[in-house]
Amino acid sequence: MKTSTKTLYAQLQQHQKTMKTLSLRRLFEDDSHRNDRFSAETSGIYFDYSKNHINSETLKLLCKFAEHRKLSQAMSDLLSGKHVNNTENRPALHTALRFQGKPKTEQEFMVAEAKKKMSRLVNSIETQQWLGFTGKPINTVINIGIGGSDLGPRMITQALSNYKKNVDVKFVANIDGADLCDTLIGADPETTLFIICSKSFTTLETLENAHSAKRWIQQQGCPDKQLKQHFIAISTNLPAAKDFGICDKNILPLWNWVGGRYSLWSTIGLSIALAIGMEHFEELLLGAHQMDKHYATAPLQNNLPVLAGLLSFWYSQFWGCSSYAVLPYAKRLSKLPTYLQQLDMESLGKNISKDGEPINTPTGTVTWGTEGSNSQHSFHQLLHQGNQLIPIDFIMAKKPMSPLIHQHAYLQACCIGQSQALLKGKTLADAETELRHQGLDEASIKTLAPHKVIIGNKPSNTILIEELSPQNLGSLISFYEHKVYTLGVLLNINPFDQWGVELGKQLSQPTYQAIIGKESNTLWDSSTNSLIKKARS
Repeated sequence: MKTSTKTLYAQLQQHQKTMKTLSLRRLFEDDSHRNDRFSAETSGIYFDYSKNHINSETLKLLCKFAEHRKLSQAMSDLLSGKHVNNTENRPALHTALRFQGKPKTEQEFMVAEAKKKMSRLVNSIETQQWLGFTGKPINTVINIGIGGSDLGPRMITQALSNYKKNVDVKFVANIDGADLCDTLIGADPETTLFIICSKSFTTLETLENAHSAKRWIQQQGCPDKQLKQHFIAISTNLPAAKDFGICDKNILPLWNWVGGRYSLWSTIGLSIALAIGMEHFEELLLGAHQMDKHYATAPLQNNLPVLAGLLSFWYSQFWGCSSYAVLPYAKRLSKLPTYLQQLDMESLGKNISKDGEPINTPTGTVTWGTEGSNSQHSFHQLLHQGNQLIPIDFIMAKKPMSPLIHQHAYLQACCIGQSQALLKGKTLADAETELRHQGLDEASIKTLAPHKVIIGNKPSNTILIEELSPQNLGSLISFYEHKVYTLGVLLNINPFDQWGVELGKQLSQPTYQAIIGKESNTLWDSSTNSLIKKARS
């Protein structure tokens, strides 16, 4: 760490000691306008970050550190197509996938052409012009992909299920054959179309499932010459897609400057467009673009993704937080935490800086969570009375997602109530008073009251969206993408590569050969060899 960086770190460390002496309760008591000063709104998203261990000085110091890391320049580099992915010598131009207006750059022209082809495919299926091998129109689409080719489309398709069109869209990701077999139960081969999503068209899980799907439809009577009516490919590797048997007109392009975990905005989003309609897919892109504009133009201290990134940096570096929870109070957003796990941990789980130097401070944190209010009945106990500090993002919608308006009010109350409980807690005196009102004797009160104490003082953000619409969801996802990039800059790491996943891939092939009956490698450790023998039997 450079001397100038160490100096700023030391200032933040000293400031953390000061902030640790100030409870969140006190911060609100001392400032009746605290929420006004620590909240911001844009693109259909209201971001309340007032329930954090910060004051104006905290933000000043964090912004100073961001300036030291040249965050503004890094943001400009990202959006202008500079090679911010330095280890692969590429730009990260997922923002070009959602540009609005007339194309100007080479990438935007490519995206526009791909989107036209994508729109034609969607239209032919929606209007029942795309026919299967017996002449029946396609009505079921199975997306085969893994990682970024699955998590984003799967999450969005569920989140926007109330926009569902007539096409039934399903997803297969796991190499466990049960995933594909279970999905094919009840599927009609005459009306089923498979989308094979693989950037390289070499992904083990995707290709194994694709070949199994191909065998299935052949066994159901589809002639080889008509297989083209049941397969679409999305890939950068066009020759491999053709070798699989997919014709040119059914292959959509993908580009190396789009990372897998950022690819839902690209042709990988075909399954989304089929599920909710091309017009709503365009609204999703518009929402993301609006957040892109905000990220590009808003001052750091009023920039939602920057503020979220600064807060995560504050807690991971100076408060010892190794995880954070995402709790969407919306059933249809139940897959959002899983999607954010990849976005966050695959991007930030690095121990080497962009300069190739070891990093001795914390980097990526564990991202986890599930839908509220279910979460209150599983792990909120840990959040309230556990001894780890876990920052939380609460997410809720203003407008109900069903006709049951009174239940939506309860859902909102649960969300807001949890953030308030984490802030306030319950003192020993409060617990004793509560037990007296319940009629307990003093001896019982003395025994039980300590167990009912909730320390509180736990930080959280609350993100309120107007409604769960394509446009607002696009803004929300873009918000998290830019938050992750901000963190990458603050940590001085490349958030666009994922070299850590390669070793397991490399070892899986020789391990597979050993499991199916060939000799194990005598140089392998005894545990690996023993597990292979057990797996065989």
